[in-house]
Amino acid sequence: MLSQLPNRITSFSWWQLINWIADPLAFQDRYSQKYGDIFTMRLSGLGTYVLVGNPQAIQEIFNQDGKHFDVGRGNALAEPLIGKGSLMLMDGDRHRRERKLLMPPFHGDRLPIYAKQICLLTEQVASQWVVGQPFVARSVMQKISLEVILQIVFGLSEGERYQQLKPLLTDWLNMIDSPLRSSILFLRFLQQDWGTWTPWGRMKQRQRKVHDLLIAEIEERRTQGNSGRGDILSLMMAARDDRGQAMSNEELKDELLTILFAGHETTATTLAWAFYQIHQHPEVLEKLLKELDSLGESANPMEIAQLPYLTAVCQETVRMYPVLPVLFPRITKSPIRIGGYQFDAETTLMPSIYLVHYREDLYPNARQFKPERFFERQYSKSEYFPFGGGSRHCLGYALAQVEMKLVLATVLSKYQLANLNDKPVKLQRRGFTLAPRGGVRMVMTGKR
Repeated sequence: MLSQLPNRITSFSWWQLINWIADPLAFQDRYSQKYGDIFTMRLSGLGTYVLVGNPQAIQEIFNQDGKHFDVGRGNALAEPLIGKGSLMLMDGDRHRRERKLLMPPFHGDRLPIYAKQICLLTEQVASQWVVGQPFVARSVMQKISLEVILQIVFGLSEGERYQQLKPLLTDWLNMIDSPLRSSILFLRFLQQDWGTWTPWGRMKQRQRKVHDLLIAEIEERRTQGNSGRGDILSLMMAARDDRGQAMSNEELKDELLTILFAGHETTATTLAWAFYQIHQHPEVLEKLLKELDSLGESANPMEIAQLPYLTAVCQETVRMYPVLPVLFPRITKSPIRIGGYQFDAETTLMPSIYLVHYREDLYPNARQFKPERFFERQYSKSEYFPFGGGSRHCLGYALAQVEMKLVLATVLSKYQLANLNDKPVKLQRRGFTLAPRGGVRMVMTGKR
């Protein structure tokens, strides 16, 4: 029953939707100040959501994931981008099967090999910078993270398919690069494919081309054999479930798109924020350089990834700038009590990364960039969860963390950069994610 839901926002549902699309962080600030850390929003055409910013209540949700909640069907908004066969849209046994198949390629003995590749790819892109010539950090980081996806995940580093996919993926993702353009993902009446003269038609056309190229790559590997290759797609193709079955071509294609959306945009955005904050705080840069220099010139990439201050800088960046304003929705399968409230079956709960990561009781002076806070306190999984939690913890989090650290380390140890932003950089919606408005303008001032 809608009337039983806690702290309902009383404005029109269409007005709530517009504000949620335009600025989900200001939206959460406004209503958490009014109602506290659990409140209910109604988004016209999308449904009713209970936003949860209370760590104890979020821990209760994480503890009962899978058993008492469905998550996959709560992600239906993402289906037009990632396809029906994505792990993100699955629940129950199917979700467990797929997750088990996808887990090994992202962890274990492949990580050091991927780490070396990340350092090389970063150096290739950064070596093109010219002293005194401004660049947009987010665009450069997108180039690096796209190469990581293409080469390490898709296993493509040359050839016609690689050349075609690169601009296609970038153009496709850039179609939702502002709050106005992003509204197409939330307003179903705009999702009309009337050919290339409509935004949705153009998006679907690009999507079809990407699908065709990925399916062609998968089929070619099945025909020609796939042994000896170490990229993530090859490992996914080799994986077998408990009944000895492999993933189908469609499943593989949808998982590749999920990795693209989950791993490309997010990492590029986080790196842009990291460079911004590091160059806003000279003392942070100084400490980082001292730590990096302490390893010497030919440091092992995995050794770099273990550096404590570099790790803390990355932790603080993802705390301050959650790429997603909220976690995947949880839909109750039966009546349940969470955070002192009783909820009926089919209630949608939405844990908020933003509200928890900005709690002053957990993070004093939360709006200040302070990597040291991660040395002063150990945070629980419901107090700090940039990569999600419960049964939906991000599969690629280990690779994402290594990528972040090594891109930062490779650039900072070789190049001197300066911030060109004369005003504080603000967040803006980019599809389902949040990115720096203007992309963070920087310039190389010299080499180290």
